[in-house]
Amino acid sequence: MQRLLLNLGPALMAAVITAVVVTPIFGLQLQRVGGRMTLEPHWNYVLGAAVLVFVVQLLKPALRGATQGLRLPSLPALTPKLRNALVFAALLMAVSWPFFAGRNAVDIATLAMIYIMLGLGLNIVVGFAGLLDLGFVGFYAVGAYTYALLFHWAGWSFWEALPLAGAASALFGFVLGFPVLRLRGDYLAIVTLGFGEIIRLLLINLNDWTGGPDGISGIPKPTVLGLEMTRNPSVEGATTFHQFMGWEFSSVHMVIFLYLMALMLAVVTLWISSRLIRMPIGRAWEALREDEIACRSLGLNPMHIKLSAFTLGAMFAGFGGAFFAARQGIVNPESFTFIESALILAIVVLGGMGSQLGVIVAAILITVLPELAREFSEYRMLIFGLVMILMMVWRPQGLFPVTRNHVKVPAKRSA
Repeated sequence: MQRLLLNLGPALMAAVITAVVVTPIFGLQLQRVGGRMTLEPHWNYVLGAAVLVFVVQLLKPALRGATQGLRLPSLPALTPKLRNALVFAALLMAVSWPFFAGRNAVDIATLAMIYIMLGLGLNIVVGFAGLLDLGFVGFYAVGAYTYALLFHWAGWSFWEALPLAGAASALFGFVLGFPVLRLRGDYLAIVTLGFGEIIRLLLINLNDWTGGPDGISGIPKPTVLGLEMTRNPSVEGATTFHQFMGWEFSSVHMVIFLYLMALMLAVVTLWISSRLIRMPIGRAWEALREDEIACRSLGLNPMHIKLSAFTLGAMFAGFGGAFFAARQGIVNPESFTFIESALILAIVVLGGMGSQLGVIVAAILITVLPELAREFSEYRMLIFGLVMILMMVWRPQGLFPVTRNHVKVPAKRSA
C-alpha cells in the first residue's frame, strides 16, 4: 500500500501528460458539415487513455515484481541437419506460395521480400558493423533511379541495368563512407540522415534528368529469357512469354514471376551476407562494433572496415531499388522519404541487430500486419510507435537476438 501511495504522484503526472498528448490526436477531430468545418470533441478517447496510463503507472512496482522472474522462450539449439531441413522446408513453402495464394496475398509477399532484402543490407551496416545509418533509403533511391534513367535515356532492359544499379549504389555508399570515417553515434546518424535527404531533394530538383516531383513512368517489367510477359509484344513480330509457352495470357503470370524473382534476390542476399559474416571481413565488422579502439590495436584498419560495410550494404539496397522500380513501373521522390529509412531500421532493431532470422521475421510482420488491419490504417504509425516502445522496454535485444559462439576453456585439474 505504501508503494502505491508513493507512486500516486508520478502516475497522476503521467496521466496528465497523456491527456495533453492524446487530445489533439484523438480528442479533437475536424468534421465537414455542409460547407463548414467544425471541431468535434471525443473526450472518451482522452479519458480512456489517461485512465489506462494512470493504472499502469500506479501498479508498475507490482507488475515489475510479478514479471521479474519471467523469461521469454528462446529458440532451442538445432543440429546442422535439422537446421538445413527447416531451411529447405521454408524455401519450398516460399516457392509454392504464389501457386496457392490469391493475387493480393502474392503482391504483399513480394513487398515483404523487398523489405527483407533491404533489412539484410542495413543489417550489415547497423547489426554487424555497429554504424547507425538513418539515410539508407538514399541507396534504395539510387538503385531505383539508375534503372529508370538507363531505360529512359538509353533503353536498357532490367537485366542489363540490375548490375549497374547495385554498382551505382555501392559507389554512393563508398563515397558516403569517407565523411563518416571519424564519426560515431549521434553524429554519424545525423550525417547519414542528411545524405538521404540530399538524394531526395536532388531527385526533386533535377527536372531535366529525373522528371522532378513527377518522376519517371513507363518502366518495363523484367523479361523471362528475353521474352516479354505482356499480352502484346512492344516490338512487332516478337514473341511473348505466353505465346512461346502456348498458354492463354493472364496477368497473374507476371505477379507470380515478380514474386519468384523477389524471392530469388532475397535468397541471394541472405546467402551472400551469411557467407560474409563467417569470413574475416565479418569478424572485422564485429570487432569494430564491439570496440573500435581494440579493433585498431589488433592491427585492423577501421577506415577499410567502415567503407566495406557501407559499400556492401548499399549494393543490396541498389538491387532492391532496381527491382522496386521494375515492379511499380514508376518512380518518384515521394517513395524514398525518411519514413522508409525509419521503417527499414525498425525492421533491423525489431528482429534483433545482427540476427538474420530476426530481420526476415520482422520484415514479414511489418509488411503483413498493416494489411490485416486496414480499418486502423489511420493510426498505423501510432500503433507502430507504441509497439517499438514496448519492444525497447521488455525485449530490447529484439525478437530473435543473435547468438554468438562461445568457447569454454576447461579448468585445469589440481595435482
